[in-house]
Amino acid sequence: QVQLVESGGGLVQAGGSLRLSCAASGSGFILNTMNTMGWYRQAPGKQRELVATITRGGTRNYADSVKGRFTISRDNAKNTVYLQMSSLKPEDTAVYYCNARVAITNYWGQGTQVTVSS
Repeated sequence: QVQLVESGGGLVQAGGSLRLSCAASGSGFILNTMNTMGWYRQAPGKQRELVATITRGGTRNYADSVKGRFTISRDNAKNTVYLQMSSLKPEDTAVYYCNARVAITNYWGQGTQVTVSS
């Protein structure tokens, strides 16, 4: 089992920045086999969508809508993934969920609300 705890959400004006963090905990064996970590988001009335992912080796993948504005990073020693969000837009408003993949199993955090006011 992997537990994911997110932090860093909040209310920000358009054009502002926020940094999300997600710390993973669990058995050492499972954490050492945790490959891809990432962030997804779900806006009201919409499906959950990919925001960004990063592998243990540092390969990054971004949704087109956030490229150039968001940066994902990871500290393998701390089992923590970060999402630096800049130039935020009202359409970025959503609940942001941390995700970790171990083999074929996906683990999810409880979500953190990000609200961008215009």
